Amino acid sequence: MPFVKDRQYYKFCLYGFLKNLRFFDAFFLLYLKQKGLTYTEIGSLYAVREIVTNLSEVPTGIFADTYGRKKSLLLSFLGYIVAFLLFYAGQSYFVFLLAFLLYGLADAFRSGTHKGMIMRYLELNHWQDVKITYYGHTRACSQRGSAVSALIAGIIVFITGDFESIFLLSVIPYLLNLILIWTYPDSLDNTGMSQYRSIKQNILALWQVIKKPKILYIVHSSAVFTAYQKAGKDYIQPVMKHIAISLPVWTAIAIDKKTGLVVGVLYTILYLLTATASSYAGILANRLNRASFKTLVIGFSLGIAGGYLFDLQYWWWTFMAFAGIYIIQSLRKPILTGYLANEVPNQILTSVLSAESLYRTLLTSVLAISLGYFTDHLGLGRAFMIISSLLLLISVVIEISKKNSIKA
Repeated sequence: MPFVKDRQYYKFCLYGFLKNLRFFDAFFLLYLKQKGLTYTEIGSLYAVREIVTNLSEVPTGIFADTYGRKKSLLLSFLGYIVAFLLFYAGQSYFVFLLAFLLYGLADAFRSGTHKGMIMRYLELNHWQDVKITYYGHTRACSQRGSAVSALIAGIIVFITGDFESIFLLSVIPYLLNLILIWTYPDSLDNTGMSQYRSIKQNILALWQVIKKPKILYIVHSSAVFTAYQKAGKDYIQPVMKHIAISLPVWTAIAIDKKTGLVVGVLYTILYLLTATASSYAGILANRLNRASFKTLVIGFSLGIAGGYLFDLQYWWWTFMAFAGIYIIQSLRKPILTGYLANEVPNQILTSVLSAESLYRTLLTSVLAISLGYFTDHLGLGRAFMIISSLLLLISVVIEISKKNSIKA
């Protein structure tokens, strides 16, 4: 059964577009390096953000399912805005630490909440059969937001030659999203009966659902690759910088300005590709058997190849390998979210998605510190080869164990 692209559909799309207008994203790691932080310090900041999110995931998920998903999202975006202002003003590790703490808490309030609202809307309209396609479309708008964000940020850095202003500019779309979320219908809030009774019921229901082997497998498959991509995604920025430096044109232009323009253009192309990939997630899910495992293997293999190519200083090939990881993630996200929504009652979907995010953030914090440490001591290429190979091996072992348990 097809869905209708009504007003709420476009609101969902606009939310994702505005959410991804984080103009600093394309230069985040380069900005932190410019401030004098080591890769280990940067990895520790990423890990702190993930740990804060980790500790807050389930409580904030239950908060959203009990007191209202709109309230949860509004709190989230207020936290993001304060974090952006701290990033703008930050000059020391400890200011950045506070910003990352707020960023992590905001992530926890947002994580799974908007997806829960989308699935609730599909349920109210009896469009459950198109979950993957519908969510894939809305997520594609998020990726287009990232593309526009990268291009605008690249132009700003090219003109100004500095990274600070893009943090301040990122506040504007987040203020607009606050207004947009306020206009969402109350039917998507999913508030319960008695608040205290609902909390107890949600905790018990969450435990009964999350311990099922099939749910655990989906949660792991979704979380492990998302964590891998999230922990390593900014390492594509040094690759882009090497590409910018190696280009024979604009030799008279300052490196930061040249890097800003090249990074902006490359990220724009990358996010347009991920937007297209997200739109085709539903088709892939219908045509590819064992899509979850096969895309895991491809994604981790790209990480191994990218690390090897980085050591060989094949910058364009490295970029394409790392870009492939982004594309695989954009294909996987709608598919795995759809798989989970098919198995979980919508009343506790945000809580289950938050539990998945808790696991993901735990993995991300470990991977972020590991990548930072290995990059400082062995180089970026070897760091990616080690982490990617280990995750690939673990995924193959889990898949074999799953097959053997089914036969038994």
